Amino acid sequence: MSFTDPQTVTISGTTISLPRVSVGNKQAVYTSGDGLVSLSASHAEGRRIRRVLRLDHRKLSPSPYVPTENIDVSMSNYIVFDVPKIGYTPTEALAVYNGFKGQFTASTDALIVKLLAGES
Repeated sequence: MSFTDPQTVTISGTTISLPRVSVGNKQAVYTSGDGLVSLSASHAEGRRIRRVLRLDHRKLSPSPYVPTENIDVSMSNYIVFDVPKIGYTPTEALAVYNGFKGQFTASTDALIVKLLAGES
């Protein structure tokens, strides 16, 4: 079963459409028309099950060395669910995730702001 096509993401108030561009063995990729934003979902099974949702973003930014020139920079963020093959139902894993999400979104994302500033 695949996600809805297209996916959308809103960054700095701008909604970006991400049509599906690739479907493989337990993986799908959704990419913006300009190729600057990409969302991927993948699943790997070994001794444990690893499920990853990843957002990649690229942009041009002024070069710190030659301000009249731009350089291509990128970042990504992702969430990983690493669960044993048995022992957690999807509902139980969702409950753990909801607790985690509540922690990092509480108080206007204060925990993430501190993390991005280098605090731990």
